[in-house]
Parts: sequence; C-alpha cells; structure tokens
Amino acid sequence: MSPQGAEAAPGAVPGSGAASPRPLFGGCWSCRLLSGAGLLMAAIWVYQGPRSVMKKGIPPSMGAIAQITFAAGLGAWGIVILADPVGSWHRRNP
Repeated sequence: MSPQGAEAAPGAVPGSGAASPRPLFGGCWSCRLLSGAGLLMAAIWVYQGPRSVMKKGIPPSMGAIAQITFAAGLGAWGIVILADPVGSWHRRNP
C-alpha cells in the first residue's frame, strides 16, 4: 500500500514491482562460451610468460608473481562466466 499523495513514476506499470535483473550476457550460451573460453585462453597466455622464465631456474620476481596472480584472476573470471552461477539461481516462492 502506498502512502497518500504518492504517485507512480511516469511510464511505470502499476503492480510490477522491482524487475528481475537481466543476466550479463542475456542468457546467450554462445556468447558466454565465447567470452569465457577467451578469458581462459588469455589466462593461459599471460601465465606462460613467467612460467617459461621459472622453467629456466630463475626465481620469480615481484612482477612475475603479479602476472601469475593476474592470470589466476582472468581464469577465475572465465570460469564464472562459463558457469553462470547467478543466471541459474531461481527465487523460491514461499
């Protein structure tokens, strides 16, 4: 129940409530697959730089550690986009 004198916003549909959030990629499986796989491949490419240096027996520098951390973040982001944990969640009605 709305307070007296309160008016709906122009263009609002009465009784619609808050709209459910739209998925980031609109539920498009091919879009999620392409971007998720691209992020995973980018993570592998970024990780290969410091890994090749470490294979030579050179201890990793702070820059290499930062690069590995960034690659881990890219990989995690790609997995999240592929898994789409928010889009598969459905609200239960009481």
